[in-house]
Amino acid sequence: MSGTSSRKTARIFLIDDHPAVRQGLKLLLSQESHIVCGEAGNGTETFARIGSSGADVALLDLSLGEENGLDLIEAIGRLGASVLVYSMHEDAETIEKAFAHGAKGYVTKREMADVLLAAIADLHAGQRHISPRAAQSLANRALSLPEPKRESLLSDRERQILTLLGQGESNADIAATFSISVRTVETYYSRIIDKLSLDGMKELRRYAIKNRQY
Repeated sequence: MSGTSSRKTARIFLIDDHPAVRQGLKLLLSQESHIVCGEAGNGTETFARIGSSGADVALLDLSLGEENGLDLIEAIGRLGASVLVYSMHEDAETIEKAFAHGAKGYVTKREMADVLLAAIADLHAGQRHISPRAAQSLANRALSLPEPKRESLLSDRERQILTLLGQGESNADIAATFSISVRTVETYYSRIIDKLSLDGMKELRRYAIKNRQY
């Protein structure tokens, strides 16, 4: 595979409850001059073997029969191995939990082999790694969340004007409400657009309608 000759040899401990998967990984890793220094199918086997293995990286599946691999991450890390999750789980919640438990990397099992090898190289070099599919899952989740309530950056008057704009009031009506000029209302719009990082008046109007309060 291109670019693999520069990768440094890592000692890798495999944790997966499917022997066939471990066998396939051993073949792949040996072709890249990595050393599989041990393997396990569950938590008990892992902690009986990994401590004396000298592993640099623990390649961990999250579905270990009735066990949840998330529960093993922190303890494995304390033994000196960087945990690289290698899992079929692609949902953002699981990915976030893995990193919260101390994982240094996350690769989904639908990625190409080069993606896994790149992740191993990064962790062996002391860097974190998240695979493209996992990163896309996190991005999709972030984009689906409600917009942050940045109105806290606004003054009381700016919030009042934003509310009236969302309720469909005209510039003249808003100006009359606060006994100010239409030009001053437009100045408020400019300030609100800047504080909410919006792209002009059209986006401000959409934002105001979407977040309108009655």
